[in-house]
Amino acid sequence: MKAQGMCAKPFEAVKQAFEDMFDDPQERGAGLCVQVGGEMVVDLWAGMADQEGTRPWTRDTLANTFCVVKPYVAVAVLMLVEEGKLELDAPVARYWPEFAQNGKAKVTLRQVMNHTAGLPALRAPDHNAMMYDWEHMLRVLEAEPLWWEPGTDLGYGTTTFGWILGELIRRVDGRDPCAFIHEKILDPHDLDVHLGVDEKHFHRIARFDSAIGRVGDPYSQALRTVLKSEPAHIATFAFTNPGMVPRRTSDPRWWAYRQPAVCGHGTAHGLAGFYSALLAGNFIGRELLSEFTREHSHGMDRVWMRPMRYGLGCMLEQQVDPTASHAMGPDTFGHIGLGGPISFADPERHVSFGFVTTTSGSHTMIDPRPGLLSSLVYAAL
Repeated sequence: MKAQGMCAKPFEAVKQAFEDMFDDPQERGAGLCVQVGGEMVVDLWAGMADQEGTRPWTRDTLANTFCVVKPYVAVAVLMLVEEGKLELDAPVARYWPEFAQNGKAKVTLRQVMNHTAGLPALRAPDHNAMMYDWEHMLRVLEAEPLWWEPGTDLGYGTTTFGWILGELIRRVDGRDPCAFIHEKILDPHDLDVHLGVDEKHFHRIARFDSAIGRVGDPYSQALRTVLKSEPAHIATFAFTNPGMVPRRTSDPRWWAYRQPAVCGHGTAHGLAGFYSALLAGNFIGRELLSEFTREHSHGMDRVWMRPMRYGLGCMLEQQVDPTASHAMGPDTFGHIGLGGPISFADPERHVSFGFVTTTSGSHTMIDPRPGLLSSLVYAAL
């Protein structure tokens, strides 16, 4: 399938690989953007935005990005740290006193951001019915006991990350966290990323679905087995209570959902543009950017059930695990989303990368599709 858009000559192999993705008849639609030093070198899209194959993908098609947006709320928090409104090593309860219940008084903002807080998941009962009610979910978090002593173990805060950081933004700034991110980060740089899509943009949203036969790497297969067979496992609670699943993405409530760590919709150029702006010195100063991207935690993550490295709200390069590598430099940082979307930056080469898709695979880290594309980008630099 021929891709639309532009591709600088040194990156022709990237374009070819992007077009070759669509040799698989299950592949519906996707977008890819690469920027080097803030300059667009690849901006491609192809396929269809609906499951019936009647609506062509365009440059402004919005794709579900799931957790790709976690670094956005992390950077928003760091902006407030820079303003002196938050402190990384202060207890969350300093700003949100009700959070201190059930042993959480000593949990720090830094521990939440590096996924060592001991609150990666919510236990039973089932919270899916109330997940769209922000105030209700805050009460649940306030009452939730820790899974372990803060700072002693590693577990990805799938949904809890967004509620905790979002509420801290609201408490010290007064704005809804997604409004803060739009007003301070997205809108000033014309980034086509939406944390809660306005109804007037609903027609731009591509339909998301799973592909058959893409089983994923061994870590992904082991995690999927646990999710299907162990209802009381911490990973099962983290990913299903409430659940961030493909079937939810056809629901207009999900499109409009304002949860700043699990629900984003965007274009590939919007995602890449965020990292280009960040590397160019926007949002936070050099000192906090270094703090954001340095390793704060690593080890076997109890939720992902695989080795992970984290900064303060971003995932760091995993060169020891080829199925989790960005295929670029050792200081690469960014974030993946369920089913294939990803965005990241290589600060050494000033590269920003964004990939969106509506065809969900089963890899829990970097999907082979963007993994191949990023390796070809790296080879062309």
